[in-house]
Amino acid sequence: MARMRVDCHGAAGVTIMRIVDALPSKVEVREEGVWIPLKRGVRLAARIWLPDDAEHNPVPALLEYLPYRKRDMTRPGDEPKHAWFAGHGYASLRVDLAGAGDSFGVMRDEYTRQELEDGREVIAWIARQSWCTGNVGMFGISWGGFNSLQVAALQPPELKAVVTSCSTDDRYGDDMHYMGGCLLNDNLDWGTTFFGILPLPGDPLVMGEDWRTNWQARLEDVPCPVETWMRHQTRDSYWRHGSVCEDYDAIRCPVFAVGGWLDGYSNAVFRLLAGLDVPRLGLIGPHAHQWGHMETAPGPHFGFLQEMLRWWDHWLKHKETGVMEEPMLRVFLQDGVPPRSWYRDCPGHWIGEVTWPSQRICNRRYHLNPDGLGGEAGRHEPRSAVAPQTLGLAGGEWCPYGTGGDGPEFPGDQRQDDGASITFETPPLDADIDILGQPVVELDLEVDRPVAYLIARLNDVRPDGAVSRASFGVLNLTHRHGHDEPEAMPTGSPTTVQLTLNDCAYRFRKGHRIRMSLSTTYWPMLFPAPEPVLLTVHTGTSVLDLPVRPATGGPRIGEFEEPEQAPAMAMTQIAAPQSRNVTTIDQQSGRLEVTSERGSGTYRIEDHGLEFARDTFERMSITPDDPLSAESEVVVTTHMKRGDFEVNVRARTHLRASREQFHLAADLDVREGRTRILTRRWSVPIDRHLV
Repeated sequence: MARMRVDCHGAAGVTIMRIVDALPSKVEVREEGVWIPLKRGVRLAARIWLPDDAEHNPVPALLEYLPYRKRDMTRPGDEPKHAWFAGHGYASLRVDLAGAGDSFGVMRDEYTRQELEDGREVIAWIARQSWCTGNVGMFGISWGGFNSLQVAALQPPELKAVVTSCSTDDRYGDDMHYMGGCLLNDNLDWGTTFFGILPLPGDPLVMGEDWRTNWQARLEDVPCPVETWMRHQTRDSYWRHGSVCEDYDAIRCPVFAVGGWLDGYSNAVFRLLAGLDVPRLGLIGPHAHQWGHMETAPGPHFGFLQEMLRWWDHWLKHKETGVMEEPMLRVFLQDGVPPRSWYRDCPGHWIGEVTWPSQRICNRRYHLNPDGLGGEAGRHEPRSAVAPQTLGLAGGEWCPYGTGGDGPEFPGDQRQDDGASITFETPPLDADIDILGQPVVELDLEVDRPVAYLIARLNDVRPDGAVSRASFGVLNLTHRHGHDEPEAMPTGSPTTVQLTLNDCAYRFRKGHRIRMSLSTTYWPMLFPAPEPVLLTVHTGTSVLDLPVRPATGGPRIGEFEEPEQAPAMAMTQIAAPQSRNVTTIDQQSGRLEVTSERGSGTYRIEDHGLEFARDTFERMSITPDDPLSAESEVVVTTHMKRGDFEVNVRARTHLRASREQFHLAADLDVREGRTRILTRRWSVPIDRHLV
């Protein structure tokens, strides 16, 4: 196939997905009755795509292992990529976790030891099949990316390589529960989504007469996951489990780590490249929490399935594909990110580094001075501010998906947030500056409360005054010495604090200014600290370090092919998908409210006639001067129907707080047809541990 470079300049920037009907191999899909028996007596349901001659000419196998219901929830996305891999000479499997979808058993939490042990057993089962050569690869995005790394750490001998996309090696420090020791509102969002998945039944047409018995087991003592996660507010043994950063050496197979700059998990790519001692590659595009070939914003999109194929062919078929001749790290250098909350394409180009950490990256220090960011330390002078609780509206989502054209998914124009922050900026640049890696800010600061957050944003100020966010970082200052044992901040006395911002690849253009913006609030991304905080930053002794990359002299990287995939499944869209975001401000109280509605619409899967829909409503509100006014609410509804089989699940969570406690409320309603078969309510006080 012809290869082309995909970037944002010219026609290539609007590449459309190529649907490939004529794949190199004919594909057989084994749908019904594919069961993987586990030694503990549980059967897992699998979908398998095979080259049609695999029984006579065995092939390597690829595993994607998820709780997201292969029969309905992820089926639209599963079909095009798994069929594509099968058409290129692989057995490709989608397996439901125990207790999820059509697999028997009960699921209670994410990344449990049982889930990972089951995954190891699934890999061994795959390797024994007559259509498999014995070589297995594992891949996934998000949850599937997490457990690909976690299963790899168990060292199943049949697992020869993994591809982990939009995932993390650190479940506490870099997941959608906490960031820098601060509670993310995404914790409630994702927790409610998972809450709504747990009580769903499997399909009776697949599970047979035992489906109801298993469903009843799923409904017994169904937990509220948000409660579990909020009871672990520090980096304890709960979070260390499944965090492969605890022991990188446990992973002995090659790893291809993938991310997107707008995704919440791109930092893990850099850590995995630096920490692993196995063959490894990193790839970061401009996209959000999606595969790089998908037509979600922002582009440019590229042939990521082909990149995966090069990886699999090298490690599972021992072909010379050139993939390991690519630089260890390939990233999209962002060049002039639009200061808008949603955009179709991101300007920039692809760059590479032979190794990571790269010896080509040099630190450039800027001093936070009274008159801005300078190359030399200026005079000592305190700068103070109390940030309004509404600061952060331009921050966008912690982990956007790129699917909502009406925003505000992405970080928008930062001017309003900057106006309420302590800011320092350079004069207009006399030359372009490229950065690659982690910016670091070290501050001599004071706060007047024992619990305080610090938010640092690295911004790009355009000549017209518009401001784009290049990177950011947050830190609960009680975690300044680590996330294991927080310590209250001393009040009224200077403290030196270091904050590492998210990894980034960004070009600051000649004539632009670099701005560092500091605040103590970031709503609605972060649930606030219990009291307003006066932040004082001492100039002359505070610094910003940028990882500057030479604009020339880097390694050559191969060109990407056009995005392609196999045809989509047969589906009838009964009700259209929806996405709506509204921000309102009460003129009397100043209360800010952000609401988001997003839904799949109702679609019917023609292969088996099931109708499926899932809708999410999120509401977050706060007043400018009172952090205890903060409220977050998420409602997720799921609908399944085929003939007389009909199930509706409504999961809701609500969070507010006092100075000493979080107050979590939740309710779950499950109906079969018009009959309510489960109603549960939670009202849970959870002590705040310096959060």
